[in-house]
Amino acid sequence: MDRIDAMRAFVSVVTEGSFSNAATVMQLSPQLVSKYVSKLEERLDVRLLHRTTRKVSLTEAGTHYFQHAQQILLSIDEMDSQLGGLQQNPKGTLRISAPVSFALKHLSKLLAEFQLQYPQVNVDLQLNDRKVDIVDEGYDIALRIGRLKSSSLIAKPIAPIRLMLCAAPAYLKRHGVPRRPEDIQHHRYLHYSYMEKEGKDEISQCIRAKNSESSGQFHCNNGDVLVGAAIAGAGIVLQPTFIASEAISRGELVEILPEFAPEPIGLYAVYANRKLLPNKVRCFIDFIDGYYGSPPYWDQAIMSTQAQMS
Repeated sequence: MDRIDAMRAFVSVVTEGSFSNAATVMQLSPQLVSKYVSKLEERLDVRLLHRTTRKVSLTEAGTHYFQHAQQILLSIDEMDSQLGGLQQNPKGTLRISAPVSFALKHLSKLLAEFQLQYPQVNVDLQLNDRKVDIVDEGYDIALRIGRLKSSSLIAKPIAPIRLMLCAAPAYLKRHGVPRRPEDIQHHRYLHYSYMEKEGKDEISQCIRAKNSESSGQFHCNNGDVLVGAAIAGAGIVLQPTFIASEAISRGELVEILPEFAPEPIGLYAVYANRKLLPNKVRCFIDFIDGYYGSPPYWDQAIMSTQAQMS
C-alpha cells in the first residue's frame, strides 16, 4: 500500500464527509477508498474514523492525524507544483502594483521580455505610489521601494536604491554649493510628499527641519516632476538615482554632499505568503531577480560618467 495514497484517501473522506464522496473526487471506487483507510488504520494500529451507515466522524487519534496529514500533503503538492512549474508554461492574469516613476522608466522593457518568454500570462499593471493592500485589492505582486517593516507578506529584495541630493549647475552657481547638511536650510528644497520620515542621516534630518518652514515651498508626490523642476533651477532635490541618473549623466544635475548621502533603501517584490504560490507569480519573481544588475544599470551609468570626469 502506498502510504501517501492512503493518507490522501483518509483526508478526502474527512473533507468530503463520506467514502462515496471521496471516491468521486479521487475517481476511485468506494471500496478501494475504504480499503486504503482500513490499511492505514492497520498500519498505525489505531482507529481513525467512527463509521455508521449515515456518516463518518473522526476519533481523537484521527483528529490529530488529520491535521498532520493535511500539512504533509500540502507540502508535497507545493513541491510538486514548484518542480512541475519548471516544465509547464504559466497561465492566467498577473496583477502587479508598482510605483509610478519606477514603472514608467524601468518596467516596460522587463514586462515585454517577460511576456515574450511566457506568452500565456496576461499582465495587469496598476501604477500607484501608495502601499496597496495586496490581499484585499487582489494583487499577485506589489513592487515597493523603501525600508519595509515586518509583516505577514513575503518581500524579496530586487535591487538597492540609492538616494542622491542634487541640483542644476545654474542653480548652484546662483545660490552656492552646500558644504554641510545644515546648509540645506539656506536653499530652496523640492519636497517629495511620500518621503519616508524615519531616516536618521544628517541630510534627512535637515530636510525634515526645512519641511517645517511655511513659505515658498514646493511639494509634489511625483519624483519625475521634482527632478524636472530641479533641472529647471527651482532648487535642490533628494531623489532615487533610478529617476535622476539620466539628468546626472547629461550634466543637467550634479550631486551635492555625496559624503553625507543617505543609506540605500531597496526595491522589493512583495507577495502574499501562500502555501501554493501560483506558477505565474513564481516565474515573475524568478524573472525580475537580478534583471537590473548589480549595481543596477542606472547606477552604472552614473559611475561611468563620474569616471570620465575624474
